[in-house]
Parts: sequence; C-alpha cells; structure tokens
Amino acid sequence: MLIERSIAVATHGRYLVLPPEVSGPAPILAGFHGYAEDAQMQLARMRGLPGSERCLIVSIQGLHSFYNRRTNEVVASWMTKQNREEAIADNIAYVKTCLDAVAAEWQTAAVAVFAGFSQGVAMAFRAAAHFRNSVAGLITAGGDVPPELTSDVLKTIPRVVLGRGSGDALYSDEQFNKDELRLRESGVNVHTLQFSGGHEWPTDFGDPLGWLLA
Repeated sequence: MLIERSIAVATHGRYLVLPPEVSGPAPILAGFHGYAEDAQMQLARMRGLPGSERCLIVSIQGLHSFYNRRTNEVVASWMTKQNREEAIADNIAYVKTCLDAVAAEWQTAAVAVFAGFSQGVAMAFRAAAHFRNSVAGLITAGGDVPPELTSDVLKTIPRVVLGRGSGDALYSDEQFNKDELRLRESGVNVHTLQFSGGHEWPTDFGDPLGWLLA
C-alpha cells in the first residue's frame, strides 16, 4: 500500500528591494509576481506606479523556481494544487520573514500597500491579511481573491484596486464581478479598473498609491 507524507524543510527565498528616493521612514510597497515570472518583473510594474519613488519597494519571488523552457531564464511559481494548504502556510511565513527583514534593515513607516499580478494576487491578499502593521490597501490585476479568506479577514483590508483586462481569458469577467461583490459585502472600499487588454498588468493604472496612501 502506497503511503504519502509531507515534511517541513528549510529553504531559501529571494526578494528585491528598491529604497525610496526620499529620506525618512517610507511606506512599504510589497509585490508578488505571476506564474512563470520573477521578482524583477513585478518590481518593474511597481516602479511604473506614480508615487512609487516615495515607497520602499519590495518584490518577493515565489519559492518554487524552474526554468522557462523558451528562454531558459529562472522563473517561479507560488504553489500548485499539491500540498496546497501547506504551501499557503509556508508562503505566508516566508513573506512575513521577508518583510520583517526589510523593516530591520531600512526605515519603514508602519503602513504598507500590497500589489499582485495573476497568481500573485492571491498572495497579495494573504500577505495583507497577515501583515502585523497597518495595511493601506491592495493593487491587483488578473487574479482572483483567494477563496479561504473569510469576510471577517477581508474587512481588515480597507481599500482594493481591482483590475482586469477586457480580453483576459484566465480571469473571467464573471469572476471579476464576483470578487468585486464579495469585497464590497465585506466592507472593503473597491475601485475597479476594466482596461483594454488581455492577461496583463495595465500600462496605465492611474494613481492608485495616491488613493491608497492618502
């Protein structure tokens, strides 16, 4: 009879930090990339947001690395359906450790904005739900709200910018509308952004940081 077990082991993760262009404590802008991407890609997205130069930008890479078959570049994933619950717990602990290390090394304000694309959207929500300081809100595109987060947990997130490309086949319009309704019913202030495009980060997100950090 085949018996399956899971076991916890220590591993190393990778994160990128871009210090603010202003002096003094800065809010954290923490980002989470999509499937088969890396931390550099999400960092570039966040750098394109107006006002990001006033933030301490932290882009965290998923723990599960692999080679992109087309480019041979190292990319990563956050999880698969296998050992999903364990992976969620591991990722939450990993992100917390990263942000604690950042706060120990740089001057940070006790407030953060979380940003995620595609598979990284769920991680952004989970990270915000477990952040030990104040959460200003989330900036998301191309991914749904994780199903395990209850209304009581979601209501601790004050504001969310929820984005979707009109031609996104991976994040349907139906799911987008369900996520908006679910967040609003949880008491979250939601700003929706429907843009022309597919499964992508919009070229013009407007000024979400200005709204979230006001």
